[in-house]
Amino acid sequence: MNSKLFTKIGIGDIDLGFLFIILLFLFIIILVMQIILLFKYGKLQGAYHNFMQGKKAKSLEQQIEALFGDIDFLKTITDKNRKDLLRIIDHTRDTFQRVGVVKYDAFKEMGGKLSFSVAMLNDRKNGFILNSVHSSEGCYVYVKEINRGESAISLGEEEQKALAQALQNENQEFDCV
Repeated sequence: MNSKLFTKIGIGDIDLGFLFIILLFLFIIILVMQIILLFKYGKLQGAYHNFMQGKKAKSLEQQIEALFGDIDFLKTITDKNRKDLLRIIDHTRDTFQRVGVVKYDAFKEMGGKLSFSVAMLNDRKNGFILNSVHSSEGCYVYVKEINRGESAISLGEEEQKALAQALQNENQEFDCV
């Protein structure tokens, strides 16, 4: 059977049975693809439904609102902690943070380095030097005040070393911003 349409497009000699088999084959392929797509769509729809339900039947919107609430709470706590840390750091500026210790023999005949000088300074380089001199007659302790890293009273060699050690011990700065 010849068709005018088939003849015009150049396939007028083709057998209609062969054309029917080709169309049937394409129909079966499309049908299989449709079944596969319906199966995948069903799985996707089930996953979407589970996703939208959330845990313990909470909606996704409720979960997101809860997360935003948690974030706001964490921001509040973080700000409070930052302020507390800054206050603590400010309070520690008056504590003794810089220490220098030098042991020495005040009298060469004693031995054992029983005498010592201890410099203790705060962050503002204020504090004192404690000098303990040990001799055979006893132990003598002297205190000299330090303001801004300097003493109004002249310092001995060991006291100067202890002060230099304390001044070198820089306190670590904390970044709480």
